[in-house]
Amino acid sequence: MKSLDEAPIEDQPNAGDTITMRLYSRLRQDIIEGTLPPGMKLKIEDMSRSYEAGTSPVREALNLLTSFGLVERLHNRGFRVKPISAAEFADLLRVRCWLEERALREAIAHGDEQWEENIALALFRVNRAAKARVASGEPRDAAWERRHRDFHMALLAGCGSPMLLDYCGQLFDQTIRYRQIAGALSMPVRDSEAEHAEIVEATLARKADQAVELLMTHYRTTGKYLLGRLFADAGEGGPLRYAQPN
Repeated sequence: MKSLDEAPIEDQPNAGDTITMRLYSRLRQDIIEGTLPPGMKLKIEDMSRSYEAGTSPVREALNLLTSFGLVERLHNRGFRVKPISAAEFADLLRVRCWLEERALREAIAHGDEQWEENIALALFRVNRAAKARVASGEPRDAAWERRHRDFHMALLAGCGSPMLLDYCGQLFDQTIRYRQIAGALSMPVRDSEAEHAEIVEATLARKADQAVELLMTHYRTTGKYLLGRLFADAGEGGPLRYAQPN
């Protein structure tokens, strides 16, 4: 079940005080990547064996994950990975657009020269990662996912509100989970590099209305497609219907 080639958590350096956070990070990654699928029951003893960690850190890590909407506590029955639904995804997309619109407008109004340079660098890095992903032929690419997240968060970083950025980051990660669950399903032919470049151009030109419209269209295009692929009766994109595990 482990997704990372690491030594047992309890054998890692300085694990004493950080074991729960290390385990939290690995579980979070496995949930976002879909290695631990939606609806999967997370039994403390099984997780302890699979991740080579004590039962107490496992329980603490799962409690942390409930706070971020990735795990649910079952009344007197332990934990499970939070299920997915068309309604939740639609709400996630709507709230994400609300928050990121505010964050982007604030960033455009207050971002400094360093913010501009960071955006340009993040765009270069995500484009380079995209080319590497195409060359490898792998539909899933952890390096591209990191660079893609870095790019979108760089756009918002000048907003001046750590709390707003934190919320935006959490919603971004939950969106990644839906995309990863869709697996190797191909998006329709789409020039994401051009879309990103247009967003950056409008952002750096301080054209807030245009930048926001481009960013929201970027998200909604992906959202509509994923809704249709994961939930056949919720949108367009194909006949696949996501089935929750028993």
